[in-house]
Amino acid sequence: MSKLSEEQISVYLGKLPHWKYEDNALHKTFELAGFPEAIDFVNRIAEYAEKDRHHPDLLIRYRKVTVTLTTHESHGVTGKDFLLAQQIEDLKAREIPSHT
Repeated sequence: MSKLSEEQISVYLGKLPHWKYEDNALHKTFELAGFPEAIDFVNRIAEYAEKDRHHPDLLIRYRKVTVTLTTHESHGVTGKDFLLAQQIEDLKAREIPSHT
């Protein structure tokens, strides 16, 4: 899959609230209700990643999970990154409780 242009990335980012493009990657930090929910969220992301054979960088800090997406073989962001970002958004919206 080929690397997206800056213009294409801007268009796609408009559909993904709170995701940022920086250092050739997409980034977003999610806040969950607690540490067990953060671990569950990461495990569910891992299921999508394995299925799609596209693996994000995941950082867990107590109840916060930072997701970083890039396509290493393309040296930047591709459609695969945006597809996984949308899957993660959908997962968060329907299944994982947030901290309120």
